[in-house]
Amino acid sequence: MCGIIGYVGKRNAAKIIYEGLKRLEYRGYDSAGAAFICGGKTAVIKKEGKVEALAPYLNGVYANVGIGHTRWATHGKPSDINAHPHSAGEITIVHNGIIENYAELKETLLRDGVAFSSDTDSEVAAHLINKFYKGDLTEAVSQAVKMLKGSYALMAIRADENRIVAARYKSPLIIGYGGGENFCASDEPALAGICERITVLEDGDIAEITADGVNIYDGNLQLVIRGVLPNLAVSESLGLGDCPHYMLKELKEVPKSVQFTHKAFADVEEKLKTALSGVSRVIFVGCGTAYHAALIGKRYVESFARIPAEAETAGEFRYKNPVFGAGTAVFAISQSGETADTVEAARLAKSEGAKVIAVTNCLRSELTRAADVVVPVAAGPEICVAATKSYTGQVAALYLCALTLAGENADGERRKLLWEMPKLCKKVADNIDAGALAQMCACARGVYFLGRDIDYAVAVEGSLKLKEVSYLQGEGYPAGELKHGTLALIDGATVCVFILTDADLAGKTENAVEQVVSRGGKAAVITNVGGVEERLKNKAEYFIALPECDKYLSPLVSAVAVQMLAYRTAVILGRDPDKPRNLAKSVTVE
Repeated sequence: MCGIIGYVGKRNAAKIIYEGLKRLEYRGYDSAGAAFICGGKTAVIKKEGKVEALAPYLNGVYANVGIGHTRWATHGKPSDINAHPHSAGEITIVHNGIIENYAELKETLLRDGVAFSSDTDSEVAAHLINKFYKGDLTEAVSQAVKMLKGSYALMAIRADENRIVAARYKSPLIIGYGGGENFCASDEPALAGICERITVLEDGDIAEITADGVNIYDGNLQLVIRGVLPNLAVSESLGLGDCPHYMLKELKEVPKSVQFTHKAFADVEEKLKTALSGVSRVIFVGCGTAYHAALIGKRYVESFARIPAEAETAGEFRYKNPVFGAGTAVFAISQSGETADTVEAARLAKSEGAKVIAVTNCLRSELTRAADVVVPVAAGPEICVAATKSYTGQVAALYLCALTLAGENADGERRKLLWEMPKLCKKVADNIDAGALAQMCACARGVYFLGRDIDYAVAVEGSLKLKEVSYLQGEGYPAGELKHGTLALIDGATVCVFILTDADLAGKTENAVEQVVSRGGKAAVITNVGGVEERLKNKAEYFIALPECDKYLSPLVSAVAVQMLAYRTAVILGRDPDKPRNLAKSVTVE
């Protein structure tokens, strides 16, 4: 969840660390900090709040070695004291992950007379490294991490050494290479524009990083060789352009997400066909927005391939002793490819003999290592914490996967329909007027999104997005469930947003609108079905018209509508839609 970055070289580490942390801030922004080796001493600067809070304290700092951290709090509330880096003796560390046995380790260290200054699990690692240090920092890190249970990506420095020692296990960490300088970071965007070549460390790896080179060791401190790859993150693509927020910028990039995902699918189609041969059951797993895409994937597989499909939240799936059986394929969906529950669900499925298909926007991730086939979501970098274009990319990818499972070729009619969707998505993103409805939502006590069948899957995504960025209470429900409890919540202070894109179910959803209005609730309708607005013109207060399209592809346009509604509501309420409170982009811990 947190972001870390390190630098060793001839340039000013303070500038590089600060800029890298700004790029990593989507991973967490409860607090930030950095440590630098200056004149044989370690200078630590850390503050509660966003990365920009560090800027005044970095003026005048010049060092050639530094590590930095931006935090999403797990153990210990956000504060200056709990911010990273953490120090013990001459050792200073930054850490991403969760040390599950920290309480046990801390108790042992306390009995040995060690004094702790924070409430974090991470500080335990600093004290362990200090305890084991006998003149060799790499050896000390190696001994310390052997005692840790859970996940970690950490970097350690010592005041009298111009190097960084890094280690990883179940949390992402990459090495970046330059001329007379080298880097380490949580992911590629942190090094965009400053590093062209990287190595992705594997579980158990320990790396020594100096200005002159990098040595990588396995868990037994034996030298190993890991592949060197191009850094795919492009600096220019991370700018805001003419948009005030990344969320709006990325909503406007939805058409490209759908288009590029469609194009990228051609590269894996044959491999996917082979992997899916003989499959008679499909399970989709994901978390949050990815789970909502899974609900749509389930509908696609059952409709096109006519085989049983299930959608599960990855965290629950892992612990319910799932039954796989012969002919089972598991589609694991994750924007980052690092979502801990989804990665572990994929590993579990593979260990039980299921075919694992990764659907991800990051092709060098833990999830891709666990998969038999990787289906790319070509959404490009997504900086806003709330997923937008990655969701529509996932939906497009799952649509293509379901058609492949059904045996439809590249020139099939449904495939052709998908080529038309980017321009329809652009039409919605460029022209939708959600301002008045957003104002009504901003004044509401609760906002409920309702729909039937595939519209229900979009309804839960709309509700999540509104909660994430505006902090308004509400839920997404099947419209048919309205009378089974939800109707008790409806009054003049609530808003119900109905999604209606299936003409066959229009009458039933219209009945639900009538029921809400008759109880004094406010109703809005997002639809592309002819005649709905005319029939409900004296009932619903707002209508948002979507372009006509095949009902199975309607989530690509209705999702843009509900996500834009969430964005406009957040802006009206003065929330920061890019960095909603308590949330981080990549959930790399349970």
